[in-house]
Amino acid sequence: MNYREAMEYMAELGQYGTVMGLATMQELCARLGNPQEQLKFVHIAGTNGKGSVLAYVSTVLHTAGYRVGRYISPAVKDYRERFQVGGKMITQSALCNNLEQVRTAAEAMAEEGLPHPTAFEVETAVAFLFFLDKQCDIVVLETGLGGAQDATNVVNTTLVAAFTSISVDHMDFLGDTLEQIAIVKSGIIKNKCYVISAKQTPEVMKVLRQAALLRKAKFLTADVTRAKNVWYGATKQRFTYDKFKDIEITMLGQFQIENAVVAAEILSALGKVGFPVPEDKVRRGFSETVWRGRFDVIGKKPLFIADGAHNEDASKKLAESIRFYFENRRIIFIMGMLQDKEYDKVIRNTYELAQHIITVTPPVRNRALHAYELAQAVREYHSSVTVADSVQEAVEIAYLLAGQDKETVIIAFGSLSYLGELMNVVEHRDTIRSDSHGRSEEN
Repeated sequence: MNYREAMEYMAELGQYGTVMGLATMQELCARLGNPQEQLKFVHIAGTNGKGSVLAYVSTVLHTAGYRVGRYISPAVKDYRERFQVGGKMITQSALCNNLEQVRTAAEAMAEEGLPHPTAFEVETAVAFLFFLDKQCDIVVLETGLGGAQDATNVVNTTLVAAFTSISVDHMDFLGDTLEQIAIVKSGIIKNKCYVISAKQTPEVMKVLRQAALLRKAKFLTADVTRAKNVWYGATKQRFTYDKFKDIEITMLGQFQIENAVVAAEILSALGKVGFPVPEDKVRRGFSETVWRGRFDVIGKKPLFIADGAHNEDASKKLAESIRFYFENRRIIFIMGMLQDKEYDKVIRNTYELAQHIITVTPPVRNRALHAYELAQAVREYHSSVTVADSVQEAVEIAYLLAGQDKETVIIAFGSLSYLGELMNVVEHRDTIRSDSHGRSEEN
């Protein structure tokens, strides 16, 4: 299997859709020798913020000298981003070798009349094999969907189960109420592990506390209101939280302080179970953490930001950050959404902040909301809307609208599935401009 064949195989697995439940994943892992049982985990669930918390924790641990695996979804720019050790993506050859093993087991299951593993189940098994082969000291992984019945929940050696903010999303899979969703997500809590949760609504906190009590797990709240000396900036932010003094982060967005506080509590818990981190490594790790596609500055003249806000809660946080950082500045939006997301609520939470809104169609087969349909929904609230035929065209329109106004801010958000292409377009454009300016100066 070469890399092209590997990508074709993964595309073919899309036919198996999304299936909740652990039976198939348990069978697949058993045929592979249960690699996950030889690893230790920080397992993160939540509606928004999982990736950022994962990035903080894994970067700090790596800085301290631990061999850290991290498993994320979806990727932004390269499929291989899903599987990382020490901050480096899996190589193409390693991906192919591990995927070949998993495919053999998956096809044997299908031949025996068992359900064929889904794409996410196959990817998760590949991750476990890769992390074991790399002899990871610890693995930080985020759930794909929910918790209890998510493929990642085949793990039983969890040291810390962590919860970022829990809100309403994926209701067709997880339940109609916050309480039902919290019950599903609480399934990642394992016996006697540490449980760290961001401050949640009362009904969610009750569910998480009860689940922790049932499994004799130690429950701790990462309460952002306890953060002191909080300083918000356009390039850096700073806070103090308990023993973590004057921590500086470069990830922007007001919500990043809360995510960093959750990470701080996770690191405290890990220090009690054999993974201590010296203070200077904590400080360095937080400051060096980056996470693409989360209030991510991808261009500066004019300021261009990419953010994966694709549901109601994330769009509220995005709106708060826009108001906080860019008050009285001209804003241009690029939006791309999926059909199964609450795009009307996302529009309602953000539309009034933009002078103009450009819509695009994400490259997700069967789930993408067409740019024209999204524009029709936007026009219910906002009169200045343009439909772009491609991500490239959307970027060009945005820059034309921005003109020479240095105070204009372009913000692209929605499905992460199109943001990787958008970043490439913006970075390529900036590279060409830099080269042309350089040649002009030489001439």
